[in-house]
Amino acid sequence: MNKKLLTVSTLLFLAVSYAVLATAESRGEDRVPVITQSFASKGVKPRESWKVYLNAFDPDGDMQAIFAVIEQQGMGRYPPSITRIKAENRKELSGYIHLNTSVSDKLDFVTLTLIVHIQDKAGNFSNPVVFTLSINSRSIQEAPPLGVFKDQDLGPIMVSLRAWYPL
Repeated sequence: MNKKLLTVSTLLFLAVSYAVLATAESRGEDRVPVITQSFASKGVKPRESWKVYLNAFDPDGDMQAIFAVIEQQGMGRYPPSITRIKAENRKELSGYIHLNTSVSDKLDFVTLTLIVHIQDKAGNFSNPVVFTLSINSRSIQEAPPLGVFKDQDLGPIMVSLRAWYPL
């Protein structure tokens, strides 16, 4: 009798533990930050500030940082830029991050790729959004669609661009 009771108790414990773990895992997957909308102009002039607009949501309300990685043709990948998210924007955010291209006039005809993720306090990352930028003296920076994004500065993309000189 004791063996049966012990076996049944053990099986019941394992079943309940599995159910709790499965529920926790499924909650974790569903509770990551989500970038719901994004926009960035495909071109800017040298010395302009490039604005990248984001709308994001986190069901837990604990978005912590915006990760931005830039790849530059001929230069490779720069170290990631991490922008802290203010407390009032941790559940929902709308606004723009910006990249300063005023480093040099020699950045004319440069192409960049920007990859943006949002991280929450648990370390979960949103799916990435990817943008391509052409820095060109003939470019005109496009405005975002009206009424979609707030005109709120979320912070800078802290990367010092360098001009590339082929040999």
